[in-house]
Amino acid sequence: MPDLRNTLAGETSPYLRQHADNPVAWQPWGEPALTLAREQDKPILLSIGYSACHWCHVMAHESFEDDSVAAVMNRHFVNIKVDREERPDLDQIYQTAHQMITGRHGGWPLTMFLSPDGTPFHGGTYFPREARYGLPGFAGLCEQVAAAWRSKRADIEAQNREVLGALTRTVPVSGSPVALDGAPIQALRALLIGSFDREDGGFGGAPKFPHPTDLAFLLQQTADAPAREAALRTLRCMAAGGIHDQLGGGFCRYSVDERWEIPHFEKMLYDNGPLLGLYADAWALTGEDDFRRVAEGIVGWLQREMTDPAGAFYAALDADSEGEEGKFYVWDRAEVARLLTPEESALAGRHWGLDQRPNFEGHHWHLKVAAPLAEGERDLREAARAKLFAAREQRVRPGRDDKILTSWNALMIEGLVHAARVFAREDWLAPATRALDELKSRRWRDGNGGGRLWTTDHLPGYLDDYAFLLSALLERLQAGYRPEDLVFAQQVADALLTHFEDAEHGGFFFTAHDHEQLIQRPKTGHDNALPAGNGVAAQALQRLGHLLGEVRYLDAARRTVELFMPLMRRQPGGFATLAEALAEAIEPPSMVILRGPEAAVADWGRRLKTRALILLLPNGLAGLPPSLAKPESPHVNAWVCRGVNCLMPVADFHELAGVLQGRDFR
Repeated sequence: MPDLRNTLAGETSPYLRQHADNPVAWQPWGEPALTLAREQDKPILLSIGYSACHWCHVMAHESFEDDSVAAVMNRHFVNIKVDREERPDLDQIYQTAHQMITGRHGGWPLTMFLSPDGTPFHGGTYFPREARYGLPGFAGLCEQVAAAWRSKRADIEAQNREVLGALTRTVPVSGSPVALDGAPIQALRALLIGSFDREDGGFGGAPKFPHPTDLAFLLQQTADAPAREAALRTLRCMAAGGIHDQLGGGFCRYSVDERWEIPHFEKMLYDNGPLLGLYADAWALTGEDDFRRVAEGIVGWLQREMTDPAGAFYAALDADSEGEEGKFYVWDRAEVARLLTPEESALAGRHWGLDQRPNFEGHHWHLKVAAPLAEGERDLREAARAKLFAAREQRVRPGRDDKILTSWNALMIEGLVHAARVFAREDWLAPATRALDELKSRRWRDGNGGGRLWTTDHLPGYLDDYAFLLSALLERLQAGYRPEDLVFAQQVADALLTHFEDAEHGGFFFTAHDHEQLIQRPKTGHDNALPAGNGVAAQALQRLGHLLGEVRYLDAARRTVELFMPLMRRQPGGFATLAEALAEAIEPPSMVILRGPEAAVADWGRRLKTRALILLLPNGLAGLPPSLAKPESPHVNAWVCRGVNCLMPVADFHELAGVLQGRDFR
C-alpha cells in the first residue's frame, strides 16, 4: 500500500494551503483520491471548511496538526480536504446528507465519513481532540468508524441506499399544472412577522444571522407598514451592534447572541454586498443619516481591504488573528484612555459601551452603540473613531482569503451599483464597473458551444455564478446604458438556459449538464447564506425577458416559479428570493425608458425615486434592440411599461412620478 503524502501545497485555495503542512495526508477532491479509495477499499474522511472559519482553525490546531491523530486518520482513511467556497456543490450535497444522517443542522467544519463511492455513512461538524462538550474525541471516533467499516459493511451499504434515495427525493420534479397566486407571499410575510424580535430586530433567537434575503423581501412590501418596519428595525439594531464594525465598516457573518453584540468575527463579501443595497434602500425610504453612514462604511471597507489590484473583490477576512478569535477588534479601557483625550474617552465610554462591564471573554470590550449621540457630539465621535481606527490598523491583521469568486463578486457589484444609484455616487459606480469588466475579462470564456463562466480561474461555474452575474448586469444597465452590458447579459442568460435548465421539469440545477458526476445533482430554491440561485435566476430572466420581449427567458422563469410553488405553499420559510420572483410573475414590474438629451435624461434618472426598472437611453445610441428603440426627442420622453402593456409617452417629470406612484395601467 503506497505511503500517501499531503499534496495540498500546490492548490490555489488559501484554505487548502493552510493545511499543506499538516501531518495528515490530505488530498484535494478529485479523481486520483477517489480512485485510490476505490482501489484500496478504504473509506474517505471528508473535511469541508473555509479559510475564515474559526472552528475550522480550532479543529485543525487540535487534531490535524497532531501527529498521533494524523496517524490514525492516515491509517484508516483517504483524507480529502475541500474548500466549501470553491466547491459549493460538494458542500450542498454533504450538508444535506449530514442533516439526514444526524438529524441536526450542519455547519463548518463539516466532517463526513464516506464509502469509496462517495456516499456518506457517518458525520458531524466540529469534533474536539479529546472528548468534551458532549462530543467524542476525534481520534477515538475515527477508530470507531474504521471498525464499523470493517465489521458492519452490510448495515452501512443498506444505509447508503437509503441516503441516496433520500437525496434523490430532495430534487423537485414537476407534477400537475400549477396556478400562480400570492398565498406563499402572504404566508412568508406572516411567518417572518411572527418570528420577528421586536426588541432587538432580526428573527428568532441566538445565534442571529442578518438574512438579507428576508429583509429585502420585507422592505419590498412598500404598502405594508409592519413588514417595512420589521426590516428597518432590524437594520437599525444591526448597525448599532457589534456585528457591525463600528470603526472600520462592514458586517461580520453573524452574532452569537440575540442582541447583535458579539459577532463571529469573520467578514464575508457575500454578506456585505446585499447589505449595502439594503442600507441604501433604507436610507431612500427614511432619509436617516445612520443608514447612509453604514453604507459608506461598507464601501470604505471594500475599497480599503477587499479590492485586488485589477479591481475585483476578495472573498473574506478571517475571524482570528495571532491565533485568537476577535483579537484584532476588541479593546481594553486603558488602551482607549491612552489614545483619546479625556473628552473623547468619556464619549467613547458612554457611546460604545466601554463604561459598562466587559462583554468579550470577561476582560475585553467589543464596541457597540450603547447610547445615542447627544446633540453636537458627532464630530467628537468621529475624532475618537479615527484615533482608535488608526491604532487598530497597527495590530496584526486577520488573514484574508484572496480568492476571486464570481458569484460573490456579482453580489457585491450589484449592491455597490445599487447604492451608487440611490446615493448618486459616481465614485462608487466606477469601482463597481471596473470589477464587472474585470470579472467578464477574467471569467467569461468563449468556446465552440458558446461562452461559459468560471467560478474561479480553474473551476467551471455553478448556477449562482450565472444567476448572480445576470442580476448584477441588469442593475448596471440601470446605472447608465452600455451596449456591451446588454449583450453580455443575453450571453449569460443563454448559457444559463443551455447548461443548467431542467427542460423536463423546470428550474435550474446547481451544476452544469457536463459537470463531474456526484452522488446528487442539487436543485434547490431555498435561500441559505446566499440567495437561492433558482430564485435569482427566475427574477433576472423575467426582467430581461420583459426588457427585450424575449419569450424564452419568460417561459424558463415561469417554469422555475411553478416548480417550487408546491414547496413554497407547504413551507414558505427560506423562499424569500423565489417569493419576490413569484410576485413579479403575477404582476410584472414597471419599466421606464427615458429618451432625450443626455444631461436631461440623467437628471430625470437621478430624481426618480421608484422601484421600477429604469433605462436611461440618451439620444445618439445606435443598435438598440427593437423593444428599447424609442424615438429620439429634443426633450425627455418617458415610456412606462409593465409586461406587454405600455402607456403613452410622458414628457413631464411630475406627471411621470404620478404615473409610477399610481401605477395606472388601465
